[in-house]
Amino acid sequence: MDLSRLQIDRGPGPRRAARRRSWFGPAVLLGVVAFGLWSFRAPLATRFRALRGASPSSAAPIEVAVIQRGILGVAPPVGSTAANGYIVARRRAALSADTPGRIVELAVTEGSVVRKGELVARLYSDELEASLRGAEAEVVAGEAAVITAEARVRAARQRLDEAAARVATAASQRDEVASMFALAERERDRAKSLVDTGGVPRERVEQASAGVEQMRARLASSTAGVSAAEVGVAASEADVAVAVADAAGVAARLPVLAAARDLARASLEKTIVRAPFDGVVVLKDAEVGEVVSPNALGGQSRGSVATMVDFESLEVQVELPETSLGSVAVDREVTVYLDAFASEPFHGRVLRIWPTANRQKGTIELRIGLDDIDPRMRPEMGARVVFLGPEATPRSATAGSDAEPQLLVPSTAIVRRGDREGVFILEGDLVRFCAVTPGAVSGRRRALLEPEGVGVKEGDRVIVAPPDTLRDGDRVSIGG
Repeated sequence: MDLSRLQIDRGPGPRRAARRRSWFGPAVLLGVVAFGLWSFRAPLATRFRALRGASPSSAAPIEVAVIQRGILGVAPPVGSTAANGYIVARRRAALSADTPGRIVELAVTEGSVVRKGELVARLYSDELEASLRGAEAEVVAGEAAVITAEARVRAARQRLDEAAARVATAASQRDEVASMFALAERERDRAKSLVDTGGVPRERVEQASAGVEQMRARLASSTAGVSAAEVGVAASEADVAVAVADAAGVAARLPVLAAARDLARASLEKTIVRAPFDGVVVLKDAEVGEVVSPNALGGQSRGSVATMVDFESLEVQVELPETSLGSVAVDREVTVYLDAFASEPFHGRVLRIWPTANRQKGTIELRIGLDDIDPRMRPEMGARVVFLGPEATPRSATAGSDAEPQLLVPSTAIVRRGDREGVFILEGDLVRFCAVTPGAVSGRRRALLEPEGVGVKEGDRVIVAPPDTLRDGDRVSIGG
């Protein structure tokens, strides 16, 4: 069976060509429409989001600010000079031990309030503590030796007194015997005279002579006893001299021992870091286990343990242009505005003007003393100092430290919608338009004369520089 006749002819025919011509026109039309939609995609997207209640700012993140209560900054007085500076501490110390060592105790951290003499850190000191205990024991032993030597001196002097008493007793006995010897001689001589006259027998003379010889012997013995007692006194005096010399030697050694003890105690104290004045720790430079050295120039050791500042000595360091030097003088009153609290003026006066200028900067350094140190002040805070000249007059007589605080917003946050001025308050990711009455302007901030307006309060978040297309109830995306 021949099936070649059943093949389909796919060559171009009249009907196929007609179908191609019928699709060409719609294809061209669709291309034109697509090009138009692509060209006007931005306006159409904006219109589509507006119809759906979405914010035109949802694609582009916006900036917000917090409503704060404060005093609007005061403009510098006419005829005054202003300069920028920083808060610095007149008393600032980087604390370190007087000897190299490893930290075993650190009693402070950043923000710690310390009093003069309080412990800040302690270094390894076991060997020095042992040396101190040994030195203290030596001092105790030396004091005991002094007591013993003084007791020996007292005993030697007591023996000397006893020897002197024996000398006196022996001398008394010798004198008594000498009297008796003299009496015996007189008895013998009288007996001899009576024998010659026949008044007494010769035996009486012989007895008297024997008595004289007996007294002579006793007198010689007494005299020898006195001499022996005197020799004992001399020996006792020598003993006293030796005891006194020994006591003097022991007493002279005691200050040496005490000095060695004090040296050991001072060496131990060098391992303890104490606060040199009342202040606050602003920087912790080392940790427990690290080695510190007062002469550290690098390597593995630290130069200091911590840095502390006396907040009562805070002042403002100012770099004043040379061209403005004529408008300042020592003790002249100034007004200080901190960058962190720009609406609050602080008062002070010029303390010191440096005797030399900075050639590269063309400035002269000044130090400003503050009448009152605010607890919020911190070293290295930025400040602006206004020097009131002799002829200066304030631009505003009403603004000052006694002004009532107001709600302050960025000036660009206040916009007009229709016939009302107001701000956009951010609540979650939705915005709400609140009408306000704007007040005075200072720099980039503006006061609200009616701070208790509908829904406007301190702490609310407002949209900064809201786009013209932003409306009440729109949803927004907050930029980081």
